[in-house]
Amino acid sequence: MAKLTFYHPRYSGGMKHLDRHDPSTRAWAADAITAVEADANRSCDTHLHVFPLPAHWGVDLYLKDESVHPTGSLKHRLARSLFLYGLANGWIGPTTTIIEASSGSTAVSEAYFARLLGLPFIAVMPATTSPEKREIIEFYGGKCHLVDDPGAIYAESRRLADQTGGHYMDQFTYAERATDWRGNNNIAESVFQQMAHERHPEPAWIVVGAGTGGTSATIGRYIRYRRHRTRLCVADPDGSAFYPAWTSGDDHVAGGSRIEGIGRPRVEPSFLPTVIDRMTQVPDAMSIAAMRWVKEVTRRDVGGSTGTNIAAAMEIVKEMRAAGEQGSVVTLICDGGERYRDTYGDDRWLAERHIDIEPHLAALRALMRT
Repeated sequence: MAKLTFYHPRYSGGMKHLDRHDPSTRAWAADAITAVEADANRSCDTHLHVFPLPAHWGVDLYLKDESVHPTGSLKHRLARSLFLYGLANGWIGPTTTIIEASSGSTAVSEAYFARLLGLPFIAVMPATTSPEKREIIEFYGGKCHLVDDPGAIYAESRRLADQTGGHYMDQFTYAERATDWRGNNNIAESVFQQMAHERHPEPAWIVVGAGTGGTSATIGRYIRYRRHRTRLCVADPDGSAFYPAWTSGDDHVAGGSRIEGIGRPRVEPSFLPTVIDRMTQVPDAMSIAAMRWVKEVTRRDVGGSTGTNIAAAMEIVKEMRAAGEQGSVVTLICDGGERYRDTYGDDRWLAERHIDIEPHLAALRALMRT
């Protein structure tokens, strides 16, 4: 066999090599990862609340409160994972501008982590994003780049990344791979650990919404990996592409959701339909009614996507009761209602958009009386 010899232009007869990374950049990345992990250590875990259903129903409902994260939403987990993924891949350096396409909450959380690492941050968002979310992004030092067409946020984010020499985080592609679905204190592992001492410790159902698809992919994979009998329901709002695509098996393009944080105008790369047992399409009026109903019953002020989750979860509770089944159902508080004071929490805003929540609110109230 012929002998292979590699030559380096500087060393005759030596091995050829090329160093791409400055040691100082590697050292900065190591410090950055330490800072992000320290934030996780300070945050610890989120609470699992019991929703007050009548005990004799035999069905228990739990709300995992992701609004208590430092940035106030479920997206804090995703943002942390995306930053660690980008740092470990060498995509983020000490001067990298971070760009993200987001309807709000992910951008809030990423702005927080960008400030933690001393990096500039630009959120590319639909112009309809609530003013409250934009103010929080700017509070953390980020800039909001608004576009009229929600479907244009992807291309505009890539354009800005090219223009600035920055990194487009692309939550919609990387959400399902940035999080370790086998455990490592992900949201699924946390739920099952917290349920261990409950009346029905293995949930019959877990109900989540889909924005990127990352949360449903993580939970669905974990359920199968740990061989749980739990089934996964994804609640999808009106105007989203996920539900029609899941039911037909084909790609689908929709107009986009009015419920911020979930629902998309296209099927995102992180959406994994094969781990989902059931999808429920929830009308906007029902989502907002359920959001307000949760506050009436629990005094917890929750956002619209939580309302979508609750609406789908209560449908499952009704079905279990009708079938004489006992068990537990777990869903998520995605963020707090204070971010939606001028939208879902404002009767005038609803009237201007001809959204009538009263029939749905009455039905939910009646459900607790029967």
